Amino acid sequence: MSVDFKEYARRMDKALDHLNEEFGAVRAGRANAKVLDRITVEYYGSETPLNGVATISTPDARTLVVQPWDTKILKDIQKAIQSSDLGINPQNDGRVIRLVFPQLTEERRKELAKQVRKYAEESKVAMRNIRRDGMDYVKKLKKNSEITEDDQKKAEKDLQELLDKNIKRVDAALADKEKELMSI
Repeated sequence: MSVDFKEYARRMDKALDHLNEEFGAVRAGRANAKVLDRITVEYYGSETPLNGVATISTPDARTLVVQPWDTKILKDIQKAIQSSDLGINPQNDGRVIRLVFPQLTEERRKELAKQVRKYAEESKVAMRNIRRDGMDYVKKLKKNSEITEDDQKKAEKDLQELLDKNIKRVDAALADKEKELMSI
């Protein structure tokens, strides 16, 4: 009998997806609409994602333009962006909000690189925890005599291979993001 690890593989994929979302929110000197994904605005009494109340465009490499569908919420959008951790001061011209991303300093690039390494490490820890859950499941199957000792050894080896494959994917994503951060 072989043990099915689809659930653990799916959980590791979710951890990698989360990592990519985290990486997307780290700005690298270029304008990227993903940095605004976490920002919500109060709109008719409920918190609404910014991209749900406005069109976000990138006219050039270092500028984002936020054009709300309802100009009455311009000030709310401006406040939401100012209170976020973006560190960019929005410019409101009465119709749209412009966000100009300054060129990153070498020191800021190194800080951001350290931050993305931390995100990658957190992702690896999450994946190791998923492997541990899988190992516990295999041990429980063995204890209940549902699988043989050989099946247990093979299942543990398969789980380790699954983890190794996903750790390589995390390392590749980290290398890409660090390269993006360090390029001027």
